[in-house]
Amino acid sequence: MRPDPRPIVPLWAALVLAAASGPIMDAGFPDRDLWPLTFVGIALVLVSAVGRRPRSALLLGFVSGLAFYLVHIEWASLFLGPIPMTALSVLESLFVALGVLLVALAYRWCARLWPDARGRLLLLPAIIAGLWTAREAVTSTFPYGGFAWGRVALSQSQSPFADLFPWLGVSGVSFVMVALVALAIEAVRFGAVGRMIRLVVVVAAVTAALVVPAFPVAITGTSTIAAVQGNGKAAYFDTREQGDLLTAQFEATEPLFEQDLDLDMVVWPEGASDINPLESVYAARAFDYVSTQLDAPLVAGAITERDGKIYNTSLLWEAGEGAVDYYDKKHPIPFGEYVPDREFWEPFAPDLIGMIAREYTPGTTDTVFDINGTVAGINICFDISDDAVMTAAVRDGAEVLLAQTNNADFGQTDESVQQLAIARIRAIELGRSVVNISTVGTSAIIAPDGSTIEQLDTYTADTMVADVPLSSTVTPASLAGRGIEWFVSGLGLAALALAMAVQRRHTPR
Repeated sequence: MRPDPRPIVPLWAALVLAAASGPIMDAGFPDRDLWPLTFVGIALVLVSAVGRRPRSALLLGFVSGLAFYLVHIEWASLFLGPIPMTALSVLESLFVALGVLLVALAYRWCARLWPDARGRLLLLPAIIAGLWTAREAVTSTFPYGGFAWGRVALSQSQSPFADLFPWLGVSGVSFVMVALVALAIEAVRFGAVGRMIRLVVVVAAVTAALVVPAFPVAITGTSTIAAVQGNGKAAYFDTREQGDLLTAQFEATEPLFEQDLDLDMVVWPEGASDINPLESVYAARAFDYVSTQLDAPLVAGAITERDGKIYNTSLLWEAGEGAVDYYDKKHPIPFGEYVPDREFWEPFAPDLIGMIAREYTPGTTDTVFDINGTVAGINICFDISDDAVMTAAVRDGAEVLLAQTNNADFGQTDESVQQLAIARIRAIELGRSVVNISTVGTSAIIAPDGSTIEQLDTYTADTMVADVPLSSTVTPASLAGRGIEWFVSGLGLAALALAMAVQRRHTPR
């Protein structure tokens, strides 16, 4: 059966669908967490793309991307205002526009090259999903290290599809989600086989994805960990005196001194101390006191300076010895923790760029601490969304993951629960417990199966103490790293390139 090149809906209706896809897709993420709506949002984007010519595909992709990001990362406006948030949304939407263009070309060319049932119901959905995943892969790493927020798989932390993460990783789950939606659309469009056969194919594909068992994770022991949420004035533009954050963190820890605890480690969040204990005797004594009173090493965030360079650092501190190891954040946030190419960007918005006075340097350390024989993977804030950083920690031997973060810049928005959902996905994907500790929340300890061991209320000074499961299991996702992403992306791009070459060969000159 010759594929119908015509759009499913007229352009005006496609624009409505594209605009509606954004808030609908966002509702699949926390805090609404209505995960099936992510599939609906994907479907609206794909339906609008079918049969489109390049210009209209670019327009539809841009509209759908902007409608999503303006809602999904609205929290970014609390930090530097609506202009930077809008600029980031526009940038991400340009990438979405290019992705939808590729999808539209695949619907036109690939359906024509492989017009039979296997091509339309098996190969075409895989190509569409591969192209979608390729676009997510690019935006997660480019430019300036990319922005990995908003990948469709990140909406599935508590859905029945969550068991796919340890097998396929984040990009693999995105691929499966888009492939299932694309298959359902083709099952409706492709009438060359019976309706019942098409329904069976769709049901079989969805069932196959849902019956994948959880990857078996062997628990090798436990580590008794205390994590402290200080609830200090930790936002970048908060008014505070020097030492206020250290004081808040210290005072939130004091109740633990009166308890009879046998701790293996104490964890404070990113930026827990606003005084560098490597240079300040006062801060070093505070760190020493905590470690001494609790008879355990302290893992705490601070801003450090070495050789004239500033780092966002996590310190492993032992009483009487000081900092015995440190991790510097590998990917500081562009236009948040530093300004890339400052001389180029400053003339466009001198007041905004001038507000970002700090210039953090990317770290080059490894990603683990050996804490009395327990290997802990360390990540700071948005590191949790970086596939490479998280996988590296497991490959370096991490038995538990410590996710230190400061969410104070984003207030009572969705950002902290979106980040916690990513932490939950990392626990499932990598087969490791995650201690997600924030200055103000949302703080929680997540088990390797994604369940919550303990969680704190936001904007309260409080502590979590738990026997946290340890594991050295290597999941297929951590073993493959970005290999799955490269494979499915390459599949989509190679198939589209082949279809384009065949199309050009048969086009009359």
